[in-house]
Amino acid sequence: MLRFQHTEYLWALTLLLVLQLAFLAVSWWKRRSIKKMGDPALVEKLFTGYSRKRFIFKFVLIFLAFFFGVVGLANLQKGSRMEKITRKGVDVVIALDVSKSMLASDVQPDRLTRAKQLITKLMDKLENDRIGLVVFAGNAYLQMPLTIDYSAAKMYLSTVSPDMIPTQGTAIGQAIQTADDAFNKKERKHKALIVISDGEDHDETAIQKTKAAFDNGVVTNTIGIGSVTGSPLPDPETGGYKKDREGNTVISKLNENELKGIAYAGHGIYEHLENNTDEVVTSLATKIDSMEQKEFGENMFTDYNSYFQYFLGVTLALLLIEFFLPEVSTRKKKELPATVA
Repeated sequence: MLRFQHTEYLWALTLLLVLQLAFLAVSWWKRRSIKKMGDPALVEKLFTGYSRKRFIFKFVLIFLAFFFGVVGLANLQKGSRMEKITRKGVDVVIALDVSKSMLASDVQPDRLTRAKQLITKLMDKLENDRIGLVVFAGNAYLQMPLTIDYSAAKMYLSTVSPDMIPTQGTAIGQAIQTADDAFNKKERKHKALIVISDGEDHDETAIQKTKAAFDNGVVTNTIGIGSVTGSPLPDPETGGYKKDREGNTVISKLNENELKGIAYAGHGIYEHLENNTDEVVTSLATKIDSMEQKEFGENMFTDYNSYFQYFLGVTLALLLIEFFLPEVSTRKKKELPATVA
């Protein structure tokens, strides 16, 4: 199994686009400057040893060096030893709302980012529990089955975004059903569900699905994120805020009543998430720890071989080549024969 130890560094790969844009800008500036002097083909011959191919090649070296450097910092690893790990804990499935309304910024930096921060901190608390992830908007999908590999869980979580589900809405009922199906149907205990949403769109099936899940032994907790007064939704197409057909700004509000009703039907707790992430994590962890635990085992890699040194070695080699490779050709031009007066 391959994995990156520090997935957060991979975001730096987006800077490759900036690097490419900078290269195009410099190339455009050089061509523009040459055109001002005269015919480009003749002007380039006046620059002794100038080589456009070398200029491009040096950029490619820097581009590749940056790529391999980022991959090296993220530390690509391969599992080398697998063991069966036995633990006592609870099966926990988190159902995360990824609808566009979760991009509202009434909770900084936005609702979805704050929810992901909450899940990450909760994972650090639930060291002995298996964890799974369901994402939902207009539809619901099992993003990650139950596992005790928390590194893999955090990697899955980092990829979550509203773009992964094209159908908009807040299908909480379907999310609860999907989470219920992810648990072991033969058991009637040790199962906890955490629904994180703004609950904006009323889902008439949510309470019914919650009660059915509780009959299967699933205790459902809900986390409401956002403000009851609401917040406008950003519109990436216009750069402003989303508007309805009448031209009014769309306001997304937290629907606490629905989420409280789901928690009540699922014999769980409801928490409102704003700037109290640590408090909510503690409440959830306390609730889960109070549940009856089971013993389970799972095969997982316990040792990993790291390969960062190879990528950083390639990075260093590329930078050295780029540094010592002159942009100007060292070949001497043939001198023109002297003319006889």
